[in-house]
Amino acid sequence: MALSSMTGFAQSSGEKDGLHWQWEIKSVNGKALDLRCRLPSGFEALEPTARTTLAQHIKRGNLQITLTTSGSVSQEAVVVNEDVLEQVLAIAEKLRDRIGGVPLSAVDLMGLRGVLDVVQPTQTEAEIAARLADVASSLEQAAVALDAARRAEGARLSTVISAQLAKIEGLVIAARDCPARSVEAIRQRLQEQIAKLLDAGVGFDKDRLHQEAILIATRADIQEELDRLFAHLEAARALIASPEPAGRKFDFLAQEFNREANTLCSKALDKTLTAIGLELKTVIDQMREQVQNIE
Repeated sequence: MALSSMTGFAQSSGEKDGLHWQWEIKSVNGKALDLRCRLPSGFEALEPTARTTLAQHIKRGNLQITLTTSGSVSQEAVVVNEDVLEQVLAIAEKLRDRIGGVPLSAVDLMGLRGVLDVVQPTQTEAEIAARLADVASSLEQAAVALDAARRAEGARLSTVISAQLAKIEGLVIAARDCPARSVEAIRQRLQEQIAKLLDAGVGFDKDRLHQEAILIATRADIQEELDRLFAHLEAARALIASPEPAGRKFDFLAQEFNREANTLCSKALDKTLTAIGLELKTVIDQMREQVQNIE
């Protein structure tokens, strides 16, 4: 079974030099591949990489890619603002000469605004590129995990859809073998209907009645619909086994299943055949709901 679902979730994380990060990817149904990235400040350059990485693993679906970070890429440093310190010391000595007092201590000086500055070392372009490469490397792990999750869900869908196809096949066979399709059965029903209309059960031209029955049987013949339904069943099973994304083809095929079931119902001249057609439509609708999840 090679079907892949469009729904899934995966995450991966990493840490280096005090920086912690985590990737999360959520995937839901979509008509095409739609990627949306939520990246923190300083990591916006990773969006093209994220799109390329996910496109290598996923062909269809709406994906939300989120990166969260914590910690720092470099240690902050505390430095003395020498210019401010010299000005403060000069003013303090000048005041002490005028009014007296004890010299300022180091603790006093550190408490003064502007004497100490907290700065972050400047990173080179090479350091920034290396940091982004480290963070991007773990996205590949999340993409692989998402693909695996979608395939696991696809295997479950394969089981469900295969069971539905088996039920559809059983109903198609029942329609094919339905005794109500025979010319004799149609002739008998036609004779009964005419007898009711004329309130008589004898006196009919049997040859003419037989000819009318043949015409009605011809117009009501569902053999072409049955042949196409059998062909659709074969095509559906081939799609389940196909290694390629089959969602769009399967969705179109499900519509074709429904078209043939509708025609079968419209041609049915017997309640037994009508009941088979209605049950067929119900199972096909259930299958279409599952098919909407296939990549």
